[in-house]
Amino acid sequence: MIKRTLGSVALFGWLMTAAVSLQAHHSLAGVYDMKKETNVEGTVASIKFSNPHGSLTLTVKNADGTTTDWVMTLGSATALAQRGIGRTGPNALHPGDNIKVMFLPAKDGSPLGFLKTVTMPDGRLVQIAAPNATE
Repeated sequence: MIKRTLGSVALFGWLMTAAVSLQAHHSLAGVYDMKKETNVEGTVASIKFSNPHGSLTLTVKNADGTTTDWVMTLGSATALAQRGIGRTGPNALHPGDNIKVMFLPAKDGSPLGFLKTVTMPDGRLVQIAAPNATE
């Protein structure tokens, strides 16, 4: 009887953990405006390659002279590596790089976006999001 009870408790705990993990993974459409693409130009402040999503912080100079840090959500480190994007190589981004980005902006107007493309300092266009990632 005790084994059955402990087994049930363990199974319940595992199911609760799995449910929380699934709920935490959200749809892009829940956060980002899927019908609007925006472009900004700025300086890379930081880039993080992590799972499930990396991030790129871009410091953008506003018309009034102030700056805004935009945080761009990236795919996973694995997905980025499959596209040739990483810490080294021709598609590496580094703090201080001046780049242009195209992204899906946050629905709430905050400086948050889902990154689609980057125009590198040398002018090359690099596709960040898989073409079907935002459809």
